[in-house]
Amino acid sequence: MLKDLNLDNVFRIETGVAALIGGGLGGVIELVYGPDHLMFVAVLLAAIGYDWMSGIAAARKDGTYSSEYGIAGILRTVVILSLPAFANLLDLAFRTPGVIFYGIVTALIYHTWQSFTANSIRAGWGKWIPEFIFNSVESELKAKMSRSMQRQPGDDSR
Repeated sequence: MLKDLNLDNVFRIETGVAALIGGGLGGVIELVYGPDHLMFVAVLLAAIGYDWMSGIAAARKDGTYSSEYGIAGILRTVVILSLPAFANLLDLAFRTPGVIFYGIVTALIYHTWQSFTANSIRAGWGKWIPEFIFNSVESELKAKMSRSMQRQPGDDSR
């Protein structure tokens, strides 16, 4: 195992470029969201990932998958990910240590969880969801079903 460790592989241009990009990007992310908030942003990212997967599965199942709606989803995701950064700036400006950030992120995670759960039910995965959870997302499910019915299957113009 140690014989595979070769410093020539570590000190390469590609490795240096990757380190610079990673360090720079990591530094910007920490600056934007705050060093103590990164785990909450990671949880939000995971929730968004689950919501996207369940949303794609649901749209494919009911035949309403469209690139136009997908592009709108990307824009929504950018806005959702920018809100915690904005909340962090507000906390800094008002000297409220994390109050606005944690409120916004918790609300976003909760709403994304509701969306994920409703999409999962639409995708046919409802047998794994307890009834009390199903009842808690009933209004979100109705809203998603209504939007789904308004989109024509395979119509990219909406």
